[in-house]
Amino acid sequence: MDVKYEILPENGERIVYVRPVNVEDLPDEIRPQVEGIKRLFAVHDADGERLALVRGRRLAFALARQNDLSPVSVH
Repeated sequence: MDVKYEILPENGERIVYVRPVNVEDLPDEIRPQVEGIKRLFAVHDADGERLALVRGRRLAFALARQNDLSPVSVH
């Protein structure tokens, strides 16, 4: 049987990257919103654009999956 299957959705990559970010490395306008926190987790698309900042790694993965994205860790 010769059947062609589409493996990825037509709208492109669905992989996002999760990485830790030190609050001190964030822009000045964001830092006051996260007082008392030393590290957050960023969710980035394949082009490196930051899509979200969240408090924990597990939350970053849950957020990605809830939006039909496939998260992977970046160290």
